[in-house]
Amino acid sequence: MMSLEVGLQGSETTTPGRKSQSAVTGSARKVKDNAADWHNLILKWDRLNDEGSTMANKIVNLGFNKSSQKEMQVMMAGQDTSASSNSENAFENSRELEEECDKLLSVVDKMTHIVSKMEKLVSFEKGIIDLETFQYGTGGRQTPLFQTWPTSQFADVSNKLYEAYKQELTLKRAILQELAHTTNPDLSMVYLSCWLYQPYTDDRAKLLLEGLLLETGHRPI
Repeated sequence: MMSLEVGLQGSETTTPGRKSQSAVTGSARKVKDNAADWHNLILKWDRLNDEGSTMANKIVNLGFNKSSQKEMQVMMAGQDTSASSNSENAFENSRELEEECDKLLSVVDKMTHIVSKMEKLVSFEKGIIDLETFQYGTGGRQTPLFQTWPTSQFADVSNKLYEAYKQELTLKRAILQELAHTTNPDLSMVYLSCWLYQPYTDDRAKLLLEGLLLETGHRPI
């Protein structure tokens, strides 16, 4: 995530960034960096979700056009003057539909990569807990790394965020598989709504992230 660090540090907004190496050290530094990584990964995810929503809408519209053209071809089957034109339109529509499906697949692949990085953040947090258990015993650290959270709460929040986005990714993959083949308009609208509004990454996930950023000092209290 270092490529994003300069942009975050250079911003004068409240966007969370990583402070200088002298600000915090040890486990606190690692947890603070992880919080910034969570913020950056979710920003990337949201941008991809918006891009994918636009593509999904195009796929639905192209799918409806393809279905209408097939019906028109059946109706015009006995009229040779229209057959060639309809065939060309159908071919162009199919080609464009395939291109948009490939674009949406690329978006889902990028989302998969993001979730993989989220999983590594969870593993990293668990590693910090194991280290503190070794250092301080089963009771762990007696004083909080930042304000009030015990170290285990950072791992718990990270795991909840990861599970939410992992479920959302599973839904995205299902939508990708079904969207271009659905001829039912109502079902298509359900798919589009689910893609855009992301039922698994709801307000609870946003609150978890904000709590993490507040606790680690990335957000002012």
